[in-house]
Amino acid sequence: MKIDELITKTKDSLEARKVYAEPYEKDGITVIAAATLSGGSGGGTGRDEKGQEGEGGGFGLNAKPTGAFVITDGKVRWEPAVDVNKLVATAGAVAIAALFVAVRIVKLKAQPR
Repeated sequence: MKIDELITKTKDSLEARKVYAEPYEKDGITVIAAATLSGGSGGGTGRDEKGQEGEGGGFGLNAKPTGAFVITDGKVRWEPAVDVNKLVATAGAVAIAALFVAVRIVKLKAQPR
């Protein structure tokens, strides 16, 4: 694949229609899911000492659900997606930090003045 083709495909992958899903309706409620996309591409060309040419490239795309717009009776509300793994990891990190601080405070209070 040529480098310019790779860049074109990258740009095509990062369009708004990839961020928002097709609306889904049931029982008078419409849901439009949304995601965060990030991506990039890179490539290059080169020539060796024998005059041979070559080119190469790569492309990466990351998509993460962020939530959904919910439409009921003409009113729109945003329902964020909750990343439970991230929530648990953050709570664990806070608990460990609190434990270290508590141990440090106990050691400082135990020292004679």
